[in-house]
Amino acid sequence: MITVAENAGFCFGVRRATDTLEELIEKKSKGDLLCTLGRLIHNEQYCQYLAENGVLELGENDLEGVIDKARQGTDVTIVIRTHGVEKRLQDLLNNSAKELPNLKIVDCTCPYVKKIHKIANENSSESEPFYLIGKEDHPEVRSIMSYVKGQGKCFVNAQELESYLASLESYDFQVNLVAQTTQKLTEWKKCQKILKKFFTNCKIFDTICIVTEKRQAEAEVLSQECDAMLIIGGKESSNTQKLYQVCKSNCENSFWIQSAKDLDLVDFGNAKKIGITAGASTPDGIIQEVKRTMSNIVEESFAELFAKECEENASKAKVYKGRTVTGIVMAISEKDIELDLGAKMTGVITRDQITDSNDVKLAEMFKIGDSVDAFVIDVSDRDGIAILSKKKVDADKSWKKMTEYRDSQEVVSAKVIEATKGGLVVEIDGVRAFVPMSMIGTAKGEAIDSFVGTTQDVVVTEVKDSPRKVVASMRKVAEAKKAEAKEALWNSLEEGMVFEGPVKSVVQFGVFVDLGGADGLVHRSELSWKKFRNPSDIVKVGDVLKVYIKSFDKESGKISLGCRTEEENPWNIFKSQYAVEDVCEVKVVGLTTFGAFAEIVPGVDGLIHISQIADQKIENIADVIKVGDVVNAKIVAIDDEKQKVSLSVRALLPKAEAEEEVVEEEPVSEVDDENPADAE
Repeated sequence: MITVAENAGFCFGVRRATDTLEELIEKKSKGDLLCTLGRLIHNEQYCQYLAENGVLELGENDLEGVIDKARQGTDVTIVIRTHGVEKRLQDLLNNSAKELPNLKIVDCTCPYVKKIHKIANENSSESEPFYLIGKEDHPEVRSIMSYVKGQGKCFVNAQELESYLASLESYDFQVNLVAQTTQKLTEWKKCQKILKKFFTNCKIFDTICIVTEKRQAEAEVLSQECDAMLIIGGKESSNTQKLYQVCKSNCENSFWIQSAKDLDLVDFGNAKKIGITAGASTPDGIIQEVKRTMSNIVEESFAELFAKECEENASKAKVYKGRTVTGIVMAISEKDIELDLGAKMTGVITRDQITDSNDVKLAEMFKIGDSVDAFVIDVSDRDGIAILSKKKVDADKSWKKMTEYRDSQEVVSAKVIEATKGGLVVEIDGVRAFVPMSMIGTAKGEAIDSFVGTTQDVVVTEVKDSPRKVVASMRKVAEAKKAEAKEALWNSLEEGMVFEGPVKSVVQFGVFVDLGGADGLVHRSELSWKKFRNPSDIVKVGDVLKVYIKSFDKESGKISLGCRTEEENPWNIFKSQYAVEDVCEVKVVGLTTFGAFAEIVPGVDGLIHISQIADQKIENIADVIKVGDVVNAKIVAIDDEKQKVSLSVRALLPKAEAEEEVVEEEPVSEVDDENPADAE
């Protein structure tokens, strides 16, 4: 059986380029020059077809000569390949085309590559490095890196990236990460996790071509189902190489060929199901030719295949100690199940070799006819009975998963079953694992008993086979979530945005508030309209504050917050309630030699000058008025600029009012008003 992958062959970008060039070939007049700058696609047969049809393949050194031809009057068309070209060459061609009307530039750069050019141009600088996962000498990578401003670096794989990052002295800066459009998905995911491990401030752009993703995903599934795989594509094709790596990891009998001619060198062995996929630069004609040739090769007689299959089944039917076998359930009881193993052999799996739970009913776990894998503990050939263990097979499968979890760094669920002095004992897919105290993520000295019985997200960090040991981390998951939340927060920040968050710490110059991914600072001057000596006088750790963004700087990681609003401004509240000549009830809050300060509204005090406290001369203010006294006072003056209020108690006294009337009616004299006779 031969299966051709649905997404094999030309991608959108390549088909667009080949269709464009073939149309230009048809329109080409005798004497005109039709050229490609570099190899249009990485396929030997197709490039040979172009050469046979008069298309010239130019190198960088050939450009000036061809442009001179245009200056001399020859009509010249230059097609830019799908991989794109370096910026300096693109600029040279565009500028030359503006000067020369008979020089035409047809840009067939893949749109996905163009997208990365834009990302590189807008997201790189001397202080903001640009990292790319791909082959440095690949034409696509060279074209991308030419758009980088400042620092740019390429890494072939995750291992090379991690080695470089580990050598850095500081990680306190923004970095950007992209992938070559044909990068292997599994390698790209590893690179993302490694970058996030070192940097909390990073931008990761998804730049792998969607067709490449589909082609690799399809190859992943097909190679798992087939006995042999054919991967068709040029030896210089990066995406074909990635396809080959994907298939080879699942199917050992994977072969990379360029055309049907290479099939003579391929040994398919006893393969009965063969899959075919092809790189983005492989024409449909070559794929169909390979399929037709394969159909002629795979003509092994049904009788031979049947005989071999019978021989294999007979070998599989042999049951011996230490082997894993497959049987069909033929009987179920409360104590055990019985399997038909073929070869006149019955397998028995007792309850304790199935599950540790006393609550599970075997009749609910299995039904007659189920296929069950089991490990052979012992065999009695005379009785035709094999004692089996399902737990052993399940444990081996689960153990294999632990290695997969470690390699992929996938977040998995773990049930906490015990707390010890050193950490937590958890269970992951039936396998016991240990989360050391340093990997839990709690504060030093914090109790961990509360975790018992809960389910926690973890990543497997270490797997040892002898003795079997699994180490997991809760802290890494929390750190990754925090980093994601931080990135999401920074990307959404705008001045004026309102948050409610708990106070993380209180210092002399202000308080830090958790915004859900990053902390912001409320400076003491922005904390409250009330007067205070220390921020701890009005707020404590854990209090929830409503704050708004005043300013932020992603590069430095600083967020400035405000807490006070104009609506809460005591002066505005005072002005909205009182005016000059108004009488208000005030509370004395302080005494001085020249008067008393009284609170009008919370946050606004007024001064009652010593001359305005009573209608007589006062030697000692404390004899007349005390801190805490509540009195009525008249507002006699308001200074908006200095935000000061003058109050008078004396103005409300009857005698004071009479004196004021006298003052208004006649000039002040030096005569004692209380002794009119003295005036005579």
